[in-house]
Amino acid sequence: MKRALLTALSVALVAVTGCSSAASGKEDAPGLASPAKKELAQRIVASAENGTLDWRSAYGYIEDIDDGQGYTAGIIGFCTGTHDLLALVEKYTEKRPGNGLARYLPALREVDGTDSHEGLDPGFTAAWKAEAKRPEFRAAQDAERDTEYFGPAVRRAERDGLSALGQFVYYDAIVYHGPGDGPTSFGGIRAAAVKRADTPAEGGDEEEYLAAFLDVRREAMGELHPGHDTSRVDTAQRRFLEEGNLDLDTPLEWEVYGVTYKVA
Repeated sequence: MKRALLTALSVALVAVTGCSSAASGKEDAPGLASPAKKELAQRIVASAENGTLDWRSAYGYIEDIDDGQGYTAGIIGFCTGTHDLLALVEKYTEKRPGNGLARYLPALREVDGTDSHEGLDPGFTAAWKAEAKRPEFRAAQDAERDTEYFGPAVRRAERDGLSALGQFVYYDAIVYHGPGDGPTSFGGIRAAAVKRADTPAEGGDEEEYLAAFLDVRREAMGELHPGHDTSRVDTAQRRFLEEGNLDLDTPLEWEVYGVTYKVA
């Protein structure tokens, strides 16, 4: 459910290891890339992206949610209008040329950057759902998520000295806004946030910095879609921050779009 057009960002996936959460005072606290925290992150994101904690059930998800970005699909909201869905299918087709989505590549290239369905209807949604039953396509979605979203977000957060919560705040922002540098993209949001508060790596207080980041992000969401529900910030991430849960420890309880979620 990204809300900004992806730029031509190509980040090679580097193995990301869990980092210490020095900001929280727990030197051995795992970062978001630790297996348990990464699983938790996918569940929280899925609550906002797909209305479920079962993020693996979303591989076959696809619909046009009338946000101006065409079809939104899969575990991270790949969109036909924001280049990442096209990139996913292109990479997947390089490895599996005969897959059921390959024949839609010309149409996907034509509609990239628009909300058009031209050349995709009526068969593309059925083809996506069918392909999503294949473990190879599910693995391709995982890899693209990690390469373009999870890995870059965690690495940037680590450089900024952020704990697991801060790493998640970055991850959810890059999923929703895309990794570009425009004012409503992840890079632009971070650039505005660091003007309001220092990161922990710069000697700042993490809670103050994250509060500033969430303020900027909420403003960006309103600029992109006036009146759009911002509860994934207001009653989820902001709640974790106000509770002082910088290590994103469970149990967790939050609300998104009026629905309460709990992880024990």
